[in-house]
Amino acid sequence: MPPERSTAFANRQAAGRALAAALLPLASSHPLVLALPRGGVPVAFEVAKALDAEMDLLFVRKIGIPGHEEYGVGAMVDGADPQVVLDENTIERLGIRTEMIQAIITRQRAEIERQRHLYAGGRQPPSLTGRAVIIVDDGIATGGTMRAALRAVRRNRPARLVLAVPVAPPETIALLAGECDQIVCLLQPQPLYAVGAYYRDFSQVEDVDVIRLVTQASNLRRQRLTNRVGPHSGTT
Repeated sequence: MPPERSTAFANRQAAGRALAAALLPLASSHPLVLALPRGGVPVAFEVAKALDAEMDLLFVRKIGIPGHEEYGVGAMVDGADPQVVLDENTIERLGIRTEMIQAIITRQRAEIERQRHLYAGGRQPPSLTGRAVIIVDDGIATGGTMRAALRAVRRNRPARLVLAVPVAPPETIALLAGECDQIVCLLQPQPLYAVGAYYRDFSQVEDVDVIRLVTQASNLRRQRLTNRVGPHSGTT
């Protein structure tokens, strides 16, 4: 049976606030919160606000089999040092030529650049090396794309890598546990129906919403840093 409505989150913002409460012990590490667009952005915004943390976007593009793109054999993940994660065994077993994979990677790299220009005005992603990083989405089903994202971020050598989601099934949590240092997941239903079944309002997040929240997070962070330094810093 689908979940009772009383057990669902009111919306992504409410899920983000609940997730932030569970993540508060990480605030002292001054983490970087990375949101998966588009659904993860309202959740991550609440986390970043509560933890007084920097927020950015993490773009993940599936690398699919030519002609059957829905079947993934890897992923390309954005970042200061973008990473490509490939399932080499499957690629070899299916006899997919290297030049075909490279052509897909080139297209997905261009799409990531387009998305970053649209959502972040072309601002370059921050370095992850040596930082505590929290990856946030609004929920996970099978976890294949998230596993690629975690592996790619790990290659950038963060000091600590945390996955935070409001809802995911226990088997997916088990699958991803070895890919990061910590997982915070508020609901682990078995079985998991659609992620949206655990939200009373799961309206589509529009491009304009992503742009607004990214800008708001940046402005809020800048204001807090200014207040911390003080308006008369550097004067005599």
